[in-house]
Amino acid sequence: MSDFKLDTRLAKDCRVLGKINTSLLLLMNNSLVPWFILVPQTSETELTDLLPSEQADVLEQINLISVFIKEHFDITQLNTAAIGNIVNQLHIHVVGRDPSDYCWPNVVWGTREREPYSTEQLDDIMGALGDHLGDKFQIKEIFQE
Repeated sequence: MSDFKLDTRLAKDCRVLGKINTSLLLLMNNSLVPWFILVPQTSETELTDLLPSEQADVLEQINLISVFIKEHFDITQLNTAAIGNIVNQLHIHVVGRDPSDYCWPNVVWGTREREPYSTEQLDDIMGALGDHLGDKFQIKEIFQE
């Protein structure tokens, strides 16, 4: 979708890592929890409004990121949600949780406690994503927005 623009609130709160197939892959800039966001490049605002083939593609992306989080972070629970109450643009949260995290068992969104990722942490995540996803992952510098 050539006129696709990332919602300004997502752009402000997240790091754009790259693309997985047809979705932008974002990382919430809060290293207290592994919190990834997939943003399908569509004008639709609800997952159920996507074509079945598009829904299948998004589900594959969710599964890829879920496996990545389970393999690379110390978590016991995965939370997945498509919530559009504040940001109307279709986006799917995939968050690794653990009873030791800073806001367990409450939700992570809306909390003020944050610790931005360091450059070294981001480099490690990008390298691990590239290894895990292979050619399904396009790093931000390579793709054109």
